[in-house]
Amino acid sequence: MAITDMVLTDNYAIYHGDCMEVMAALPDGAVDLSVYSPPFGGLFQYSSDEADLSNCLDKDEFFEHYAFVVRELFRLTKPGRMSAVHCADIPSGNSGSDTLFDLAGAIIRLHEEEGWSYTARYSVWKEPLGVRNRLMTKSLSHKSITVDSTKCSVASADYLVMFRKPGVNETPVTHPNGLLDYAGSRQIPRDLLHYRGWTGNQIENRYSHWIWRQYASAFWDDVRIDRVLPHRDAKDEGDERHIHPLQLDVIDRALVLWSNPGETVFTPFMGIGSEVYAAVRAGRKGIGAELKPAYYRQAVLNVAEASQSRVTDNEALPFTEETASV
Repeated sequence: MAITDMVLTDNYAIYHGDCMEVMAALPDGAVDLSVYSPPFGGLFQYSSDEADLSNCLDKDEFFEHYAFVVRELFRLTKPGRMSAVHCADIPSGNSGSDTLFDLAGAIIRLHEEEGWSYTARYSVWKEPLGVRNRLMTKSLSHKSITVDSTKCSVASADYLVMFRKPGVNETPVTHPNGLLDYAGSRQIPRDLLHYRGWTGNQIENRYSHWIWRQYASAFWDDVRIDRVLPHRDAKDEGDERHIHPLQLDVIDRALVLWSNPGETVFTPFMGIGSEVYAAVRAGRKGIGAELKPAYYRQAVLNVAEASQSRVTDNEALPFTEETASV
């Protein structure tokens, strides 16, 4: 499938077409950070397009095809820089006696085979009843406890799995005044607010330390699950089984931890544009590719809105006597 449409601006470039064709046109080392959710082979079918990874016959075929994506991302990524992959365990079915496939583990092994270094796995907590109601998972019903609790399962976390391309990172991702904004559900203690943008010794920056403790945890139980882009209008009849965009809190954290303002963020599976939207709002340059027409059309609308509300790290106020009273 050729690239059939695109939107190019100073802040972003988004393409309707196969990500392999989009990536082939990009030069080596063009990407500072990639963030994406691969189509979960065997879990959801996103479209009937033969180029869609979710249409693979089995897991072996999925990983055979996905390897080409991982290989191209390795070529595009600058040495020492990161790739963030969002995924979840795949159940064998919905019979009430199902097993789970460790998708994150398989993704880690594939990346290591392609030269990446595995650096971290973050677990994004999901509320069990919400998962049960959305997916109608039999093993999560309370009835299974009363009848035979050996058939109970778990509201599996989502995972953000991190990889680094070997080599020296020539442009460190720096935060000279600490972390400035928190993407999450908790309330920052009021007595820490006046440290925001602290210009002194960063050991004393209690505001940034508080945010860092949330982000450095392996369990992200403070992600706002419903903080996602509009997506209802992206649904097609007949060929679409699932749409649940990546939470903006997860993307915002990845952007601030692993990229600088002005750098290039890429997503090969753009969906409705969440990663490009967040990148543009954070003062980065976003590039995305999407195969499904309905998703691409929604991404065009979502990303255009982001250009009207760019928020960069440079806009934060440094600590002064005036800001101390905020």
